[in-house]
Amino acid sequence: MTTIATASGTTTSEALGRTLMHEHLVIGYPGSESHTSHPGLAKHEQFKVCVDRIESLKALGYASLVDPCPSDLGRDVELAAKVGQATGFHIVCATGLYKQSEGGYPYWHFRSNFGPQVDTMAELFIRELTEGIGDTGIRAGIIKVASGPGQITDYEKTILQAAAKASLATGAPITTHTDQGTMGDHQQRILTEAGVPASRIVIGHSCGTDDHAYHMGIARGGSYLGFDRFGIDALFPDAKRVASLVKLIRAGAGDRVVVSHDSVWCWKGEPIPAERLAALSGDAFDPTFFSRKIIPQLREAGIAEDAIEALLVANPRRFFEGEKLPALA
Repeated sequence: MTTIATASGTTTSEALGRTLMHEHLVIGYPGSESHTSHPGLAKHEQFKVCVDRIESLKALGYASLVDPCPSDLGRDVELAAKVGQATGFHIVCATGLYKQSEGGYPYWHFRSNFGPQVDTMAELFIRELTEGIGDTGIRAGIIKVASGPGQITDYEKTILQAAAKASLATGAPITTHTDQGTMGDHQQRILTEAGVPASRIVIGHSCGTDDHAYHMGIARGGSYLGFDRFGIDALFPDAKRVASLVKLIRAGAGDRVVVSHDSVWCWKGEPIPAERLAALSGDAFDPTFFSRKIIPQLREAGIAEDAIEALLVANPRRFFEGEKLPALA
């Protein structure tokens, strides 16, 4: 049993229960503060939206989620703490930095004029994991890293290297962002070559492709696959996500898949125009979608109840406990 920092205190791996591994209470892309005519929801409105979402998850038996929002993507750990306290839900927050194209690159690029930034980033991550984020006293429970499609930039590699140092210093696990089902294997290699145990890594958004060989390569490497964008059919068809997940389970890799939606409940600014966001309403950004729509499809495909429940309970618990995954044929 492992102790895990959450926004509203600590919990244990055993107490996580049903867990979604990649959801967002609020997102704010750098520059959102400049869109003053569309600032997004007020704080009290964000709180209400988040509590409503959590209550809908509790009704389905969920007890925990990971909000892997890095520090440069509008992270609001105080909001997470208020929501966690109000609902009794475990919300694990992240330290880390986002990909070059959409994160805090300008700041860190400027700072790199004065020397390498790996150690400075690692020191930041370690502080947020062990002491707290800013002056909030709220500790991160996981490290978030990211890369864009088709390549890992030098900046993104710097973040990966810093994350590895922080993980080794603290024992914290790492979760990643990938685009279009690419670069997860490269992320895994960079992190493991730096000494991070493969079982401490979730390669996020692996469901952005149905390339079974890509999935099995990561699985055989000993890491977890994040099938964590269910409901966002516009990015990749859910039918292919389900088929790929079924294939992985039948190949014996079901013990190393975690699931979620990458849902965003509140936005800072208006990065998606209102009319486009309205068109996404329904299954997109709905954290109940996996239970309502995907589990029935897995059952229809012949996946056993215990294998389905493992995606939500046993696999997240084992990931946080750091247990080494068995070798795959």
